[in-house]
Amino acid sequence: MATTGTAGTGPTTQKPREEWTGQVGFIIAAIGSAVGLGNIWRFPGVAYENGGGAFLVPYLVALLTAGIPILFLDYAIGHRFRGSAPTAFRRIRTWLESLGWFQVMICFVIALYYTAVIAWAVSFFVFSFDLRWGDDPAGFFTGDYLQLADPGVSLEFVPSVLVPLVAVWVVTIAVLAAGVARGVQRANMVFLPLLVVAFLVLVVRSLFLEGAAEGLNALFTPDWAALGDANVWIAAYSQIFFSLSIAFGIMITYASYRKRRANLTTPGLVVAFSNSSFEILAGIGVFATLGFLAHEQGVGVGELEGISGPILSFVTFPAIVSQMPGGPFFGALFFGSLAMAGFTSLLSILQVVSAGFQEKFGWSPRQASVRLGVVSAVISVALFSTTTGLIALDTADQWANNIGIVASAVLMSVLVLWVLRRGPELRYHLNTVSTFRLGAWWQVLVAVLAPLVLGYMLVSRVVTLLVDGYEGYPGWYLALVGWGTVAFVVVAALVLAAMRWRRSPDDFVPWPPFPPGEAVQGAGRTPSAGGSAARRPAGTAGEEAR
Repeated sequence: MATTGTAGTGPTTQKPREEWTGQVGFIIAAIGSAVGLGNIWRFPGVAYENGGGAFLVPYLVALLTAGIPILFLDYAIGHRFRGSAPTAFRRIRTWLESLGWFQVMICFVIALYYTAVIAWAVSFFVFSFDLRWGDDPAGFFTGDYLQLADPGVSLEFVPSVLVPLVAVWVVTIAVLAAGVARGVQRANMVFLPLLVVAFLVLVVRSLFLEGAAEGLNALFTPDWAALGDANVWIAAYSQIFFSLSIAFGIMITYASYRKRRANLTTPGLVVAFSNSSFEILAGIGVFATLGFLAHEQGVGVGELEGISGPILSFVTFPAIVSQMPGGPFFGALFFGSLAMAGFTSLLSILQVVSAGFQEKFGWSPRQASVRLGVVSAVISVALFSTTTGLIALDTADQWANNIGIVASAVLMSVLVLWVLRRGPELRYHLNTVSTFRLGAWWQVLVAVLAPLVLGYMLVSRVVTLLVDGYEGYPGWYLALVGWGTVAFVVVAALVLAAMRWRRSPDDFVPWPPFPPGEAVQGAGRTPSAGGSAARRPAGTAGEEAR
């Protein structure tokens, strides 16, 4: 039984921490988190626009030098300090708790609009059976379906979006309420295999369409000159970074549910390469179908518009479905896959929020899922089921991802590895429990290369947004929804970090001890202030080493 002390009151007994049922359950859930909407609608377009087949070179370099190393950093923090992002960071150093809440609030914001996209996919899954978008998919999506208005604040709700959005929230709350093993893991065990099978069928079907070869040639024909463009390399790091679900609390939280003696690095490699494999599979399927559309229209693939993002999914693909043999079945497969990919990622995003509040305020999984779910659902419906929902979604996503998540990654690397110098301890932890051992190169990658690349991405994006704005939206709107999102995340993180814990997480000793053979000082304590609690062997303070 694990015990956690509350300052001044002595240790209090609490329930053992939830855990995955085993390594397979963890791997499936982690892959389900990584494989999301961006794999299907972002990677093919990014690859095509940045050198085609040649893009795979910087993509692989980015995976090996940033994606996997930061994934391991998340695993090490979550597994060693046994908690959600706020708990884990606080146990590294007390004042670092606010960084954990920063990550939690990023996830909270992303979940609000991510559910809306899943609701769109569910709607279009139903629309596929009678090809309801007709001969004008663009007009149907923005007009009939979303009833899109100009940028602003609207209270005019769109029933066709509101109803599926509420349904998505009800299902999500029910799954999270069941807990980690019985809820999140079981959902991934069902939906991830279904997703893979459905998408494989879709890809195989797309390869036999007329024009498919032209589409694949457009995607994979290498433009080696592109490798000399720094922006192509930045695009590769950006794609890897966003597609692996790293640096904003998800993998910290997921790793904290693994048993004490659990292999981390080898499953991490499986997750990373599975995610990249699915991205390449998505690229094949998407561009084979784009080749068919170009063939039908008598144009080159390069002349097509809408080859990435929501327009690809909800305008271009419906146009393809309308023209191909067996279109309704193909459409149902595509939008069903999109909904399942989004749902498994959504569960991981919301689990970060749920875990943080459970540990801070002593809530049960059911209490956290219902309380947070209802509040989130109300905000989500109010913002994203109205006539301005698409514009609000696009704006919030731009700032939450390109500013919030990237800033989180830079802060995590700099504070944990540069300021607090915990790199050797975290590497020791990974090597002690894992079969694939890391050398000093890992610390160089996560402490030097990653912050430099991500820092450049962050600064360049901030400058661009400040100077050029975004999509021609009014400045007041970008200040309210874009920069307002960042301000909300920062303020909420500081407020939550300042609030009192129901049970203090500070009476905790990481296992295994570091340096080897010595007890680790308590989180947030200095060597001279650790007291007797800091010198107790692992298992007598904090959680027992199982």
